[in-house]
Amino acid sequence: MATSKREKELARMRAERQAARRAAAAARRRQRNMVVASVVVVALVALGAIFLATKVGRNSTTEAASKSSASATPSAAKSQPPGTCTYTKSSQKAVREVLYPPITEVETTQPFTARLNTNLGPVVIDLDTSAAPCTVNNFRSLIARHFYDNTPCHRLTTQGIYVLQCGDPSGKGTGGPGYTFADENLKGAKYPAGTVAMANSGPGTNGSQFFLVYKDTQLDPNYTPFGTIVGGLDILKKVAAGGSTPEGDGKPKIAINILTAHAVPKKT
Repeated sequence: MATSKREKELARMRAERQAARRAAAAARRRQRNMVVASVVVVALVALGAIFLATKVGRNSTTEAASKSSASATPSAAKSQPPGTCTYTKSSQKAVREVLYPPITEVETTQPFTARLNTNLGPVVIDLDTSAAPCTVNNFRSLIARHFYDNTPCHRLTTQGIYVLQCGDPSGKGTGGPGYTFADENLKGAKYPAGTVAMANSGPGTNGSQFFLVYKDTQLDPNYTPFGTIVGGLDILKKVAAGGSTPEGDGKPKIAINILTAHAVPKKT
């Protein structure tokens, strides 16, 4: 009986030790799992923070750049450097649909030569880029887009002023490209024979119409001079000698039409 009792006691003690070891092992596993979980949570939080910071930083940078660009535009518009041109839509519909002249990288120094091929022969013009960059830019643009092709010179004046006016495809003297731009080169402007200048209906109303001076003319400095005739002045004098209808100021009796036009950099 004593031996049996002792064996039972030993068995109970072994069972308790095994239970204690299992409990300790389970506790260690729980602790280890808690540590791993904590590490994972910390890592996820860190990654989330990095992602959020990156995303917010990118949006903030983009927004700042947009704001900077938006605020820079009005400043640039207020202080336009030489050669920065503005072409504004007019209330009058374009006689021929045409794109506005370019307003970036406007040439300010390179002189050009324009050739107006008329039914009576060529009229060659040296364009004064440095004195009237926006006007020359406009003239070259209209030429490049064939605005002047097959257009009449609609007005000849032979009394008081001596000019042949061209540049309205309708031939009525009221048409234009659908936009206007500011005057240039007016200070001390004079209009001797050979001058090419913009026609207008008041300050800042330049469009496509221009006039060719075939004899020294006295005009107030209200018309942007932008070129000089270097070939074909004799053609203009011939047209002037033919007179106009009505006499003195009207349609040339000797019809003169621009068939094609070209402009190239002037050879030096």
